[in-house]
Amino acid sequence: MNKDQQKVVQYLNEAHATEHALVRVLQSQLAMTPRGSDRTGLEKHLEETRDHAARVGDRLEALGQGSNPLMAVVGLAETAVGQALALGKTPIDMLRGSGGEEKILKNAKDACATEALEIATYLAIERLARDLDDEKTAKLAASIRADEERMLKRVREELPALTDAVVRAEIDGQASYDVTKTGAADAARATTREAKGAARKTADRAKRTTRQVRRVPGAARAEGTVKGAVASADDLPIATYDDLNVDDITAKLPELSQVDLAKVEAYERKQDNRSTVLDRVSSLRGNEPWTGYDEQTVDEIVSALRDSDDDTSRQVRDYERAHKNRTSVLKATERSLASVS
Repeated sequence: MNKDQQKVVQYLNEAHATEHALVRVLQSQLAMTPRGSDRTGLEKHLEETRDHAARVGDRLEALGQGSNPLMAVVGLAETAVGQALALGKTPIDMLRGSGGEEKILKNAKDACATEALEIATYLAIERLARDLDDEKTAKLAASIRADEERMLKRVREELPALTDAVVRAEIDGQASYDVTKTGAADAARATTREAKGAARKTADRAKRTTRQVRRVPGAARAEGTVKGAVASADDLPIATYDDLNVDDITAKLPELSQVDLAKVEAYERKQDNRSTVLDRVSSLRGNEPWTGYDEQTVDEIVSALRDSDDDTSRQVRDYERAHKNRTSVLKATERSLASVS
């Protein structure tokens, strides 16, 4: 690969990592967005983002650089600030705000920043490719940029109505946000319907499913690192963080998810950089037993363990002991291990 291609590949890899990270963000936003035009727009955005990631990946392969989402995301979190900024468009905290209407508005504002950054990213790729006579990459970048410009226009047009909804909910007391109609609620109902109509999974099916849903190693760390790099103390999962001493902070760390641990670590490194806090975070770092484990309730984890293999049950047991140490979850791992022994 010559020097020209290396530079194009560098820029494409950054764009590829950005698209994959954005998929996770959009999925989280869909989970908290009620049915309606807003969610329809997010679903379209998610579909386009996946398509963009695939097209950029295809171009990387054509240039002799096979796309690797895992390495792209992990590498993004460990490289220079410039690459971290490529994910700075990730919402600092998708659960901020006092009410559902405000959460949706803030997600839309973040989406505007997302689209503006992606437009700039692909504009730079297009210009670089044309300067280096790489017409195929230039056309790809121009096509994706056009999609992003249309999406930015759509999101900007929604902002006045979303702001009006916040005023009605928080000033006039006329809330419209319905948690029972969110993507997460719809997904839960769909899962329940499927569960009622399906027989109990076989042991082999459970093993395959468990392996498939495990979190890609490093993804949580990448997400949290980027959030922490741009977070203020108010955005951290530990309240009044800057007013706490080292002992107070380290006592709260085992309760945090992997994403939040990475967020705290990144914030601590850019502020006080205290070794005691950083060492404790490091001791708690590790991949979740499966995707979304940290966000699940005890009942959801216990239910999942009924169909888990012995390897997964051990991972849950060890992970739980190091973190929240919940009795009900630990007992469920013991039952699961006893049933497969």
